Amino acid sequence: MTNTMSTPRRKTTKEKTGAPIEAPALAAVETAKSPAAPDKIEPLKERPETEQPAFGATDVEAMARNLARLVEEGGKALAAYMAPREQGKLKDEPAEEIVDAVRSIGRVAEYWMAEPQRVLELQTSLGRAYLDLWAGTVKRLAGEETAPVVTPEPADKRFADPEWSSNQFFDFLKQVYLLTANWATKLVHDASGVDPHTRRKAEFYIKQIINAIAPSNFVLTNPELLRETFASNAENLVRGMHMLTEDIKAGKGSLKIRQSDTSKFEVGRNLAITPGKVVFQNDLMQLIQYEAATKEVLKAPLLIVPPWINKFYVLDLTPEKSFIKWCVDQGITVFVISWVNPDARQAAKGFDEYMQEGPLTALDVVEQITGERKVHTIGYCVGGTLLAITLAYLAAKKQDRALSATLFAAQVDFTHAGDLLVFVDEKQIASLEQKMKEQGYLDASKMANAFNMLRSNDLIWPYVVNNYLRGKKPFPFDILYWNADATRMPAANHSFYLRNCYLDNNLSKGRMTVGGEKLDLRKITVPVYNLATREDHIAPAKSVLEGSKYFGGPVRYVLAGSGHIAGVINPPSKVKYQYWTKDGPLGDDVGTWMKGATVHAGSWWPDWVRWLKELMPETIPARTIGSDKYKPIEDAPGSYVKMKS
Repeated sequence: MTNTMSTPRRKTTKEKTGAPIEAPALAAVETAKSPAAPDKIEPLKERPETEQPAFGATDVEAMARNLARLVEEGGKALAAYMAPREQGKLKDEPAEEIVDAVRSIGRVAEYWMAEPQRVLELQTSLGRAYLDLWAGTVKRLAGEETAPVVTPEPADKRFADPEWSSNQFFDFLKQVYLLTANWATKLVHDASGVDPHTRRKAEFYIKQIINAIAPSNFVLTNPELLRETFASNAENLVRGMHMLTEDIKAGKGSLKIRQSDTSKFEVGRNLAITPGKVVFQNDLMQLIQYEAATKEVLKAPLLIVPPWINKFYVLDLTPEKSFIKWCVDQGITVFVISWVNPDARQAAKGFDEYMQEGPLTALDVVEQITGERKVHTIGYCVGGTLLAITLAYLAAKKQDRALSATLFAAQVDFTHAGDLLVFVDEKQIASLEQKMKEQGYLDASKMANAFNMLRSNDLIWPYVVNNYLRGKKPFPFDILYWNADATRMPAANHSFYLRNCYLDNNLSKGRMTVGGEKLDLRKITVPVYNLATREDHIAPAKSVLEGSKYFGGPVRYVLAGSGHIAGVINPPSKVKYQYWTKDGPLGDDVGTWMKGATVHAGSWWPDWVRWLKELMPETIPARTIGSDKYKPIEDAPGSYVKMKS
């Protein structure tokens, strides 16, 4: 957008940017009846490209009417926020995170303020950057072409609109933000005198502040939002405020940002529809056996242990993305644990119970149905940690129940456990335990918010802008629908996991005791397929590599492209991403390992199934579901997975 104030003619947005305005959403939004507004906001009619209004060319009457509606919708949003608090249904907890953020950032400030020379250098570095920017801006105003002082990262989509560069005002605003953000990040990173954990927390909190104050998050400082607001006479903001009200109501007084169009999906209808039956259930899990799709199957069945932090159907999304369906199509008899969505009744269920009533019970049921005592096993994320603990327990009991172990983005050593370590120290865990003690579990929203904050520029702010400022519903996306279908955490289990894994790292150190047995990962001698994902922020590739060293048998470390979910859920038909393999010593560094590794295009799934079949290629006629003792209870995906938080 150019400065139209100095031109004799108002240019269209297409003329100014070289691109047409994106058409506003066409959905109507219901509003309350009032004398000043009709019952419904009529859907906007898409204008031909040549008729798109210029910046400032608006219908003043329509704008005034929509601003009045915006105020009205804002009142509804405030009422939705206040109602559960006034009724005593929701109490705002003390903002301990804010206190911790102030304390952590304050320690960094104390380090720099301790010596006057440091403060001078700090102020000088930022001042010099601002002066360079101002000098470049003045030259540009005089008609000279100047290179920007700072540019966003190529992957940063916030500043993709052409006017962030073509318009001098927005370009200046963008560069001021980037210079300040880089300076603040360096401020924390270079605070060498601050202890590592405090510095890690300060980095995390500074990142959240930086992401929140980005000019792309506000109407008046985002050229794309400004154009859309004037083009629709602020109707986008009315729609957005209406959606904000809906999302506050959905969160029962707390904001629950929608990341996907939830109306397009339903578990059992178009997600998790691989044919199968629930063949066993107890207080903690249902065990699902899937129907054979081939005339012959591998003699050795497969048991999958998913995380209980999320629901198992991440492995059984749409048929095109379903890892479970793909396994069945490869001639594998698949059993999957579907964890209950716990409440106060499971408050005392700890890791012992999750192991005994989860994978150990499942192994017994699988054996009685198939006649096979030794099976292939898979564990995903924390399910992989539980699987490793279970195999170490069985090794301590001298019970040989597994042919192989496959771990998807799972950790057994937590030295390099990534950004989640920000939330783990004695004070924070003790506070969390006190909250869990009151109701017996950790509310699903707490865990979901923590994961979203780890990638706030991907999972929070784009949806704030799209939903509430552009007034557009998010696209239907199965993975994000699953991501929002959160689960609660039972108090005893979650406390054990945080303390023994993240805080004290007892498993890899040989100090963890479960089921009365002291665990030693080196006693796990079965072949291990250890899958890491390159951009994983939950189980970093370095952490998975480090954990590979603790097993006592052969380990195949494989690195997949993308992150914690997309790197795992990558069907061969998509021909997407890539993966790396390497024979020989693992080493200590992922970068060094990759230099000698072979890169393969597409999915790692075929590599894994080849590895699995080479271990035991024997096949038998396809099995039927269940047995005389374990008759089908209900159709897959079962009822436990449908329990909402």
